[in-house]
Amino acid sequence: MNRGSQESLNSQEKQPLLQQSSPERTAVTEPLVCFSINVRETGEEEIIGVVEDFEATSQSNIGNEATYHNEMSEQKLLPLTTPQAHRPISNCETMVHLLKGNIGTGIFAMPDAFKNAGLVVGSIGIPLMAVICVHCMHILVKCAAVMKRRKGDHFMDYADVVETACQTGPAKLVPYSGFGRKLINLFLCITQFGFCCVYIVFAATNFEQVVAHYFPSAALDIRSYMAIMMVVLIPLCWIRKLKYLSPVSLLANILQTSSLVLIFYYILQDLPNVSSRPAFGSWKTLPLYFGTAVFAFEGISLVLPLQKDMRTPKQFEGLTGVLNTGMVTVSVLYFAVGFYGYLKYGEVVKGSITLNLPSEDLLAQLVKLMMVLAILGSYAVQFYVPMEIIWPSLSTYFQNGPNELIAEYTFRTVLVIITFCLAAAIPKLDLFISLVGAFSSSFLALVFPPILELITYWPNVGRWTMAKNALIIVFGIIGFLAGTYASVESLVDAFST
Repeated sequence: MNRGSQESLNSQEKQPLLQQSSPERTAVTEPLVCFSINVRETGEEEIIGVVEDFEATSQSNIGNEATYHNEMSEQKLLPLTTPQAHRPISNCETMVHLLKGNIGTGIFAMPDAFKNAGLVVGSIGIPLMAVICVHCMHILVKCAAVMKRRKGDHFMDYADVVETACQTGPAKLVPYSGFGRKLINLFLCITQFGFCCVYIVFAATNFEQVVAHYFPSAALDIRSYMAIMMVVLIPLCWIRKLKYLSPVSLLANILQTSSLVLIFYYILQDLPNVSSRPAFGSWKTLPLYFGTAVFAFEGISLVLPLQKDMRTPKQFEGLTGVLNTGMVTVSVLYFAVGFYGYLKYGEVVKGSITLNLPSEDLLAQLVKLMMVLAILGSYAVQFYVPMEIIWPSLSTYFQNGPNELIAEYTFRTVLVIITFCLAAAIPKLDLFISLVGAFSSSFLALVFPPILELITYWPNVGRWTMAKNALIIVFGIIGFLAGTYASVESLVDAFST
């Protein structure tokens, strides 16, 4: 055996995770837990060498010895997050995860959104908002495909796409590529913490109503129930591995789906005439409708991780692809809950339709308790995302020290307490949802995608694309300004009375 052959064998020994030499390594499967954001699991990535081209040739030397020459034309290192390492998911599984990622507390606030807009305007606004938000999702998917070809990466998340677009786009934007990544991550964190705050208010409000009905003498302030929730939330958020949260997420999915079915059972009974509800609410409350609708449709950060994990990624897009089919289903559910919920309860509808269910009915109270448990489980999954963005930077100050684990648990506890304090400061569920949607979700779902498309294809941007993106950007910014202002004004009025 000659020197080249010996070096090749040594290389094989030093890289035991080569895909072709260890095919069983690709059978790694972990439960997929979906949320509105995808971040690589820092500290858990393994490097797998993938031999993309392998040639073995033999020849005879002077001593009639057979020698083998292994030529690796290209060897690429891919993280464990690639389909080669994970079991790909089917179109049906992708659809389920897409539905779960987009259907959260926002769907239960849709009747209140219809109250702010009116029955007719709300009915028109939901499909319009759905078309715009889904179009922005397609923009992100399309731009991600372009950036992956430019950079050669197999997978990019939202922040990766924005950073690469600035690096490979107009020369003036190259110095701001790092800022673009940080900006996306900042809004992701704001949005996720906003979701967590809404979840605390939602769970505490529903739990308060159940306790007040069965134990009226033991009724407490809403903030006291929030504090009780901390007893459950803090230990849940101490779970550091996403795979260990999968049973919690599965239970939350089952409870939330069951609750949604039972809610339809209540709101479809004894419906009044459509003419009994106003067609238009008021100009003052219309921005609140915008905030709630954007909050509900903010699932854009989910699309890239789901497409990456698909067995057939090309079927994610297209007119009848998974994305369009799933989002049409989501939009129909939003429309149905909002329309019939507002038609059923009218002006007395509350921030969550669960709060309008009859208190004397045991089944209705069971729905509220199921939603409390479901939301507590969803909180832990949503909390995982900002932790994976923030903690890796802070952990560098505690590396190789005995207190690193203690520091992480302390940091997790502090973040949960911060969300509790924010929720306790604004315990108005409907206004909190509108504020989070208008302030942070509008940028991620409406403003950043069209800007990203312009950067990606600049200077070869057509007039139609320029005009269309400009309209979406203006729409998102106006919604951000008007929705944030109306939410803050309503909060001030609520606390001043």
